[in-house]
Amino acid sequence: MNQEMNGVEAERMKENVHDKIDYVFKVVVTGDSSVGKTQILSRFAKNEFCFDSKSTIGVEFQTRTVIINGKVIKAQIWDTAGQERYRAVTSAYYRGALGAMLVYDITKRQSFDHVARWVEELRAHADSSIVIMLIGNKGDLADQRVVHAEDAVEFAEDQGLFFSETSALSGENVESAFFKLLQEIHRVVSKRSLECANGKANTDNNVTTLKGSKINIISAPELAISDINTLSSCSC
Repeated sequence: MNQEMNGVEAERMKENVHDKIDYVFKVVVTGDSSVGKTQILSRFAKNEFCFDSKSTIGVEFQTRTVIINGKVIKAQIWDTAGQERYRAVTSAYYRGALGAMLVYDITKRQSFDHVARWVEELRAHADSSIVIMLIGNKGDLADQRVVHAEDAVEFAEDQGLFFSETSALSGENVESAFFKLLQEIHRVVSKRSLECANGKANTDNNVTTLKGSKINIISAPELAISDINTLSSCSC
């Protein structure tokens, strides 16, 4: 009986999800060109992988609506071009971003070596409490790996980032990484709202800092979260 009721309630929430959006979170996907940013976004937003994908020109975005901790959250995810000639354009789009997927290719050492520069750029242009998830993509090419997970873990711990390795091709860990990022954004936003309500908001807006915090290395089985239900996805 309880299972039947839960099923009915879930259907009602699906029907009403677009009528009630509690939060809209802006997230950027950034990193060097050709590391798989667009494919990761496409896998999360539409569960698709395009084998003839071309480099992103400028900025595009897609959306997906999910429920996290009982709140309906619309993730507006911006895909920023990694080419150097577009950096001056895309930097403006970092402003207002509450989260970032910083992607490198585990088969290209240079893409990992540039990660520190991307972190610096994110923190210069985005919200001071931005949540950053470091992503080592193309896990399906593990036999061609040149960037070891241990190196990424060390960097992430030093910078206070979250970390996961993914495969946009197979979809491995893509879902769990995005959900973890959105969970952390919701936690930060909720804490900030509570502090503002209590009159304790920090005037410089540096309410929550993740630097120095212990990171979580995510694997798909670890994030089978019953209270996070995917309700819909669409592209814009």
